[in-house]
Amino acid sequence: MLDAVIVGKIIQQYREKKGVSQEVLSGLADIGRTHLSAIERGERKPTLETFYRISQALEVRASDILRSIENEIENQ
Repeated sequence: MLDAVIVGKIIQQYREKKGVSQEVLSGLADIGRTHLSAIERGERKPTLETFYRISQALEVRASDILRSIENEIENQ
C-alpha cells in the first residue's frame, strides 16, 4: 500500500531542494496551497494529475520523484 506520509515527505524534500515555498509551488502547479500542505503532511494522496503538475512545477521528472518514493518504501 502506498503510504501518503512517504509521498508527502518526498515531495516536500524536492520542494525544499528547489528552494521554493508551498505557496510558490502550489501556484506553479495550479493547486491550492492548503491542498499541497495536506499532501506534504500525508493527509491526502495526490491524484496522478496533481502529482504530474507538482513534478512539472518542480522541473523534475515524475518518474524521478516516484523512484525516490519507491526507494524510501523499500528502505523501511
